[in-house]
Amino acid sequence: MPPTVVDVQQTSEAGEEYRMSTAGGDRRRWIALAIVMVASFMDLVDVTIVNIAIPSIQADTGASFGAVQWVTGGYALAFAIGLITGGRLGDVHGRRRLFLIGIGGFTLASALCGLASGPEMLVAMRVFQGGTAALMVPQVLSIIHASFPAEERGKVFGMFGAVVGLGAVSGPMIGALLTEGDLFGLAWRPIFLINLPVGIAGLLLGRRFIDESKADRALKLDLVGVLLASLALLMLIYPLTHGREAGWPLWGYLSMAGSLPVFALFVAYEKVKTRRDGSPLVELSLFRVRSFVAGIAVQTAFNVALGIFFLVWTLYMQLGLGWSPLKAGATGIPFSLAVSTAAGLSVQKLVPRFGRRVLQAGALLMLVGVLLYLAAADRYGTGIAPWQMALPLIVMGLGMGLVVAPITDAVLAQVPRDQAGSASGLINTVQQVGNALGLGLVSVAFFGAMDDRVAPEAVGTAFGGAFVHAMWWVAGVLAVVFLLMFALPKRRAGAAGVVAGGGVEGGVEGAADRREPALV
Repeated sequence: MPPTVVDVQQTSEAGEEYRMSTAGGDRRRWIALAIVMVASFMDLVDVTIVNIAIPSIQADTGASFGAVQWVTGGYALAFAIGLITGGRLGDVHGRRRLFLIGIGGFTLASALCGLASGPEMLVAMRVFQGGTAALMVPQVLSIIHASFPAEERGKVFGMFGAVVGLGAVSGPMIGALLTEGDLFGLAWRPIFLINLPVGIAGLLLGRRFIDESKADRALKLDLVGVLLASLALLMLIYPLTHGREAGWPLWGYLSMAGSLPVFALFVAYEKVKTRRDGSPLVELSLFRVRSFVAGIAVQTAFNVALGIFFLVWTLYMQLGLGWSPLKAGATGIPFSLAVSTAAGLSVQKLVPRFGRRVLQAGALLMLVGVLLYLAAADRYGTGIAPWQMALPLIVMGLGMGLVVAPITDAVLAQVPRDQAGSASGLINTVQQVGNALGLGLVSVAFFGAMDDRVAPEAVGTAFGGAFVHAMWWVAGVLAVVFLLMFALPKRRAGAAGVVAGGGVEGGVEGAADRREPALV
């Protein structure tokens, strides 16, 4: 029986309503993406922005170098310890809810940091800020993973990778402008207070545009797992953060060694918890996905290199070469531009065609950039100018962009939706552990290459020599990153947008069951 005019009209109206609904939903998720990316950018900038303001904080508060070290170390410690728990809380209670709680707490902590009356309060509020960031940040990848289908995630994670790279390298420039600008006579305080309007806007817009998502099945929070994981991470990271200030005491080495059996106990308990009620803190099944294991190994080592480089680079320019915060921050502009450019190209053009080789090329480019920087530092010594650093920084930035954009999708592409929070928490945790390891190695790679007492007239030479020594460490770690990348799958297979490294080696059937393309 042919359709009547009314049938056709109703069908047309239904189709139009569906198209409007789809368009509205599409618009909402892209707005939600912008919100969570801005929040992620705010967190990343906040991690690096403090380094450039260290001299101003010391002068204004009378803080010791150890106290200032805790301004960055306390944040990293609280952040790393809380990330896995924050990711799982999002799975259990809702990712939108935890994101809003996290960004609200982060904004409040930023205000309190900016209003700190002394170094003690500043350190305490930075720890609080790190804890709230641990609630906010894991939800970012989980919300993206839950909001976009597999065929679109490559593009989305490429955008996210560009934001990550830009946030990581633009923090020093933003910090320099705010510190040297001395807005309203507040010296360093605007580096924290700038988060207030951004955080408030994110909180209000997030409530409206971010849809709620949870794990597909009912989960419970694994409190014993939280305790064991937090203890193991504390035993590992606290000595790295506090070790140099304390003179590397014996208890620090014992604590780091003792973290290994605590980690083993955590894994054993998680197996029991999985059999008992299926609600472990960490889904151990994730470690049967080869790309996930390889990806987090790459991210750990990569962040060790970044942790060493960014800190010693700042110390070298400001304390060694005597540059102002603004001059030091402006020197990083070529780096920022190169990271953003390469990040966009890697996902949209290069990875779909060349697969894993793009990530490996990125690691090698960063290594070449480090070697060029070493040659420039050796040639020009303390008389080096910003323009003479430009070529090494551009090469390093291009390499970093080729890695940071696709690596997130490489780790998460085949993770089931109900494990997204746990996986996201693990990804962010290993990044922070890698960063903490890098900061800890600065004591050996940088300060270990200088005498305890340096004459004022020899400071530049001493810092220059220590910088060269540390950069050789960075080069060595990047070589390890390149080798680890051989464990990633070679190429993508299936719909566009799934990046090399996102599949299950030997587990194509599992990917097919989820109707997502696998990588081989």
